[in-house]
Amino acid sequence: MPELPDVTLYVEALQRRIVGKPLKRVSIRSPFLVRSVAPDVFSAEGCCVDDVFRIGKRIVWKFEGDLYLVFHLMIAGRFHLKTRDYRPRGKNDVAVFGFDDFALALTEASPKKRASLHAVEGEEDLNEFRRGGLEVFEATLDQFKSALTQSNRTLKRALTTPAAFSGIGNAYSDEILHAARLSPLKRTGQLSDEEIQRLYAACQETLHHWTDKLRREAGDNFPERVTAFRDEMAVHGKFGQPCPDCDTSIQRIRYAENEVNYCPRCQTGGKMLADRSLSRLLHDDWPKTIEEWEDPS
Repeated sequence: MPELPDVTLYVEALQRRIVGKPLKRVSIRSPFLVRSVAPDVFSAEGCCVDDVFRIGKRIVWKFEGDLYLVFHLMIAGRFHLKTRDYRPRGKNDVAVFGFDDFALALTEASPKKRASLHAVEGEEDLNEFRRGGLEVFEATLDQFKSALTQSNRTLKRALTTPAAFSGIGNAYSDEILHAARLSPLKRTGQLSDEEIQRLYAACQETLHHWTDKLRREAGDNFPERVTAFRDEMAVHGKFGQPCPDCDTSIQRIRYAENEVNYCPRCQTGGKMLADRSLSRLLHDDWPKTIEEWEDPS
């Protein structure tokens, strides 16, 4: 799922291309995309785009007349820059938005159609999409601490809760926790002031680093390489590969359709965190330390 760095890049690229321009054509191919009834999505045709901005992981197009199109790309939704006369044709094309000189295709490369588009009118209706999560780049340490400790939950859960923090998801929470040298399962109520400060700095540095890196990679081009898995990441998606800081094999905890990736030496003091499904199967045979994992004899 595109998170804060990628969504920021999308917003900046769209601002440069569509703000001040009229939306000439809306083509909706997937019946699952549009999740609102009134106002009609097609009422945006002929209207000029006044602004593009982010609400959490959502991308909002603001039109004249206080009309908004709110996009949530979910896991597999992506924007692509196309020629002006482009029409939905591929199996992944769910919508196309035509402008004077180009078109923007919205694709979803997944049989589970989760990407959504809402048309709303007025700031009051738009506020329904605001979850209240803290914008990390704008937050002071005290504000960060307040958002983090408002309930006693695991750090992984706290960072990925939209009502606590805006725009952070599964991928960058893994990277942040690795940078902070903190266990994903440590509870917010157990943190010392020094650990909170370390986590705050890791959030700022990790998200700034990746946002700047993606900007440099894209340059003036439209961002096409939007993915949650990048070769330069330290732990996310790196199960079984060596930690870039200590060479210990990256481990994971699987849950539902997600997984947590972490380094047991850098983050958990050498302790292996139990994967629910495997630990239930193996019981006492589940390794408790790095040494047991690497040398089961």
